[in-house]
Amino acid sequence: MDITEFFQQSSGKWFSQRTSHHLAFKQSESGKSNLTIEILPKDDPAVVKLCQQYEVDPALALCGARVSWDGTMEWDEEKHAGSTVLVPIADAEKSNEGKLLREQGYAEKAPVAGRYIMGSDDALTLITEYETMYSEERLWFASPNLRLRTSILKRFGGFSMASFCSEIRMGGAQPQSTIASTTAATSPAPTEA
Repeated sequence: MDITEFFQQSSGKWFSQRTSHHLAFKQSESGKSNLTIEILPKDDPAVVKLCQQYEVDPALALCGARVSWDGTMEWDEEKHAGSTVLVPIADAEKSNEGKLLREQGYAEKAPVAGRYIMGSDDALTLITEYETMYSEERLWFASPNLRLRTSILKRFGGFSMASFCSEIRMGGAQPQSTIASTTAATSPAPTEA
């Protein structure tokens, strides 16, 4: 699986349950959220705009995704909601690694570019270094409708946090990958016998 297929498989609506361990405080908290992941074609205006913002040729974009979330954490009652656009740009030398452009980071609300590595085990690792912290996430599918995610967040000179999420697909999945849809659109229609 490549990152485009991983994004495609992730499209739809998900219910996410998270447990976070705050290592400095020796405490854990749980949270839940609804996620919506929409695949964007590489010529989508939001993908082109994000590439231009990072001074990357939009033709190098593999695809795009708009991720929206709405959830709560146990320690605070306030809603955590937002959305961001993600665009993977493959390395010239290694097709399974590259840059991941983000309209907005999860840990900090500023635009940030991270790195991605698509493993031979079909797990996606995302590494983001902010000015004040380091984030590493690993995502994989236990089944087509169950996605798992682990993450660590290290603040420079401060606390660290580790999280585990299970995400269950609640619907809205696209039936075929973009590649399959493109092939189907260009293949001759089957004839009836």
